[in-house]
Amino acid sequence: MYEPIRTKSVHTAADAPGAYPHRSREEELDIQLAGHLAALLAVTDELGDDEGGERIARQVARLRGAPPARHAGLSGAPREELHRKAHALAGRALVVAASRADTSAAILAAERMDAHTAALAGDPLAAAP
Repeated sequence: MYEPIRTKSVHTAADAPGAYPHRSREEELDIQLAGHLAALLAVTDELGDDEGGERIARQVARLRGAPPARHAGLSGAPREELHRKAHALAGRALVVAASRADTSAAILAAERMDAHTAALAGDPLAAAP
């Protein structure tokens, strides 16, 4: 009444070693952290904060093993909006850095959050020109 199944189960094929790429949790967190920091770098470059941008670029290079591509274009967004965006990106980077116990990236992210918070509060010395 029923015809037997003639193909291998997808479940047994997936169990074979090397069937698909595997990354450790640490590798996944490194990729995620590098992505958040690269996005923060783009906003930081747009704000014209060269010192902050260099520090972020060093962290991205450390995580990726190669220097990051630097932001080439400008969005034309108001500075306040850019500071809010940078603050949010730094917050995301801080969460991932804390999760993977990366002290240097966590400190950098926290410092960037503080700088953008101060800039939003109207501190003229905060977050560069």
